[in-house]
Amino acid sequence: LSIQYLQRSIKEDSPNVKALSEKVATTLIEQIDQLAKIAGDFSQFAHISTVKVEEFDVHYVLSSLIDLYSGNEKLNIVWNKSDKSALIQADKTQINRLFTNLLQNAIEASTGKDVIPVTIDEKVEANRLLISVTDEGMGIPEEKRDKIFTPNFTTKSSGTGLGLAICKGIVERANGKIWFDTTEGKGTTFKVLLPLVGLPG
Repeated sequence: LSIQYLQRSIKEDSPNVKALSEKVATTLIEQIDQLAKIAGDFSQFAHISTVKVEEFDVHYVLSSLIDLYSGNEKLNIVWNKSDKSALIQADKTQINRLFTNLLQNAIEASTGKDVIPVTIDEKVEANRLLISVTDEGMGIPEEKRDKIFTPNFTTKSSGTGLGLAICKGIVERANGKIWFDTTEGKGTTFKVLLPLVGLPG
């Protein structure tokens, strides 16, 4: 519809063609990005049971993601990194997707703030690594909390509602656990517990 409107404006030699072209281009890019995300979510959800297990350092995944998001000047990520081993056996691509989803959720939860603070904490408990991702958003309403990991459920006005369902599936296939603590008006912390490799049980 936007392109048809632009075509008509060009044919009629409307004086605002340039401004209209920029507006249409912006709209199309936003919609294409949204479609790409939807396609990606459904693809990931469909293939979540296909796991390629390898041994790798979770710190490598987190470091790469933090570097990727460092270009966002409004975002302030504090990473309290453990000085202990962070070797796990899992699908590296899926673990990357897991923390990408959690970081993106934390960012979107604080949309509208001049500075968006996100804190990543790590703690080694026996032979397991606990990673917490905390935002300072509005928190999750009580009536929605028991549905957070349910496929097709979302607290956002747009999206597939698959992001956190994908996270849960990824963590469970890595023999881990995922849960959250939240306070309305203060923020939410998603916690991921993953078994480590090379540490005594």
